[in-house]
Amino acid sequence: MSVTIKDVARYCGLSISTVSKVFNGYPDISELTRRQVTEAAREIGYKPNALARALKTNRSYNLGVLMVDDNISGLTHPFFAAVLNAFKLEAEHQGFDITFINHNIGTMEMTYLEHCRYRNVDGVCLACVNFYSAEIAELTASGIPCVTIDHGFTGHPGIFSDNRSGIRLLVDRAVSLGHTRVAYIHGQRNSLVTETRIQGFREAMAAHGLAVPEEYVRPGRYDDADGDSIRENLSALLDMKRRPTCVLLPDDSAYLSAQEVLHERGLRAPADISLAGYDGVRSIQVVRPRLTTVRQDSAAMGREAARRLIDHINHPTEAFEPVLVPCEILEGETMGSREEGVGSRE
Repeated sequence: MSVTIKDVARYCGLSISTVSKVFNGYPDISELTRRQVTEAAREIGYKPNALARALKTNRSYNLGVLMVDDNISGLTHPFFAAVLNAFKLEAEHQGFDITFINHNIGTMEMTYLEHCRYRNVDGVCLACVNFYSAEIAELTASGIPCVTIDHGFTGHPGIFSDNRSGIRLLVDRAVSLGHTRVAYIHGQRNSLVTETRIQGFREAMAAHGLAVPEEYVRPGRYDDADGDSIRENLSALLDMKRRPTCVLLPDDSAYLSAQEVLHERGLRAPADISLAGYDGVRSIQVVRPRLTTVRQDSAAMGREAARRLIDHINHPTEAFEPVLVPCEILEGETMGSREEGVGSRE
């Protein structure tokens, strides 16, 4: 005979309505009670019926995740993979499943909104997309609760890494080491992240009274798999008569291509030029010399995204303040004093 919710309530010494609230994700249940019920269910072998719960609550307890970047890197992207892993863990903790949203179900093509409705998701996390596309505008205006990573839409919560402060940390560190000629190879300019970092870079340099030649701010690419844009831009900077003594890269993965350029020229960081990355990717931190970078708190961003999305589902008319997640600098071995750098040559 199957175990019922009544059995769980009797086992816990709680009312059936309290146990039901736990399984249906009601927010007015204490964490202690939630843990007591879930542990009891596990001990006596109770498994909630997802279909019955959906019919009773008019919810699917399914969250959509939309992640379609320019490079089609998906879950191989180290930063967004970490964000989505934390999102998944928090969503599962609160009783939700995850569905990835795309344009195809088998051979059937559909828009993102159509896919969301086809899967009957309760809400959607937009983690890595072209936020300026018509399809995204359609989805965010549809009435389906959404949460965005590093972008904001009116009426929906947004989770932001503090990109302005992050880039300032790198500029401040470079200046503290005596660098006055700092260049920045940034990522694609079709994102709020890039615009915020460029603005933060210029503001930080201005705060130190330092000029930024236009040729020092160069368009590269995030997650540049073949490294062509990094090699091209770093080579151009090194070929300048008045070249920079420190170069900020768009992300940590760019460091590998930058090292290739330096090796080909018989140069080293930081003895000949200082370098810094962005993201704090663990796998890059094992490369030597260890990269100086900014670590984004991807786990906090993912957790907050899940929590705010579920809050949005539970309270659809509530106003949401943007969540700003702080960064920190990771001191490595690729930034040295101004006197060391090849750029010290006029």
